[in-house]
Amino acid sequence: MQPVSLDCHQHMIEVKDLSFSYGEQKVISGLNYTVKERDFVGIIGSNGAGKTTLLKMIVGLLPATSGEIRLFGQPARKFKDWERIGYVPQKNAFNPLFPATVREVVQSGLYNNKNLIRRVSRAQQRQCDDALEVMRIQDLADKRVGQLSGGQQQRVFLARALINHPDLLILDEPTVGIDAETQAGFFDLITHMHAHHHMTFLMVSHDIEMIRNYLGQEPVQCNGKINFYSRHSHEIQDCVEVNLQHSLS
Repeated sequence: MQPVSLDCHQHMIEVKDLSFSYGEQKVISGLNYTVKERDFVGIIGSNGAGKTTLLKMIVGLLPATSGEIRLFGQPARKFKDWERIGYVPQKNAFNPLFPATVREVVQSGLYNNKNLIRRVSRAQQRQCDDALEVMRIQDLADKRVGQLSGGQQQRVFLARALINHPDLLILDEPTVGIDAETQAGFFDLITHMHAHHHMTFLMVSHDIEMIRNYLGQEPVQCNGKINFYSRHSHEIQDCVEVNLQHSLS
């Protein structure tokens, strides 16, 4: 992944006076928060706090009841450069019987409203191969996704999110349903990416200890039952080969 020249003070996500209600039930009320370039923001909260709802509003899957979301300085409703954002939804949104290979799932990350691919070019095939290699799943390329372990599936979804070399990666409870050792390996992988690559992260997690160990013991902001933890990676470092022996299996 090549560093992209960006204003070091660029706001990747700006949330202003954001509220959301399901009918009469208010889930998020008057939220203001900014994610800056090279931040790693972890979101912790109880069930029903609105964590997933917030992510869905940011990526355009739910409309806000009121307030505004801006992405890379643009109103979200006008934002078109979705390849700059990688999104990994909750694992329980995936149907394990879906008849697709690992390669097909990863390549689907190339599709968007302005690029409805009919045929994958050689350059796009190389993008897919690169994403598979980064996640160490090139040997699984022709297997059905439903045949893989939970940890392997999460690597596939992360490869799909990374295929366009996004500036911002949004993860919704990516370690749910996988064992503790695999969770630790996954977290080591994404914190390595934050420290050594030019990427910004917004992640919902249920693992309070893991979040606090990397992002600090106290939240930087709270809104209702949602707690925001944050860490900034100040310098672009030369990427070194990460030891993945204890990463996802």
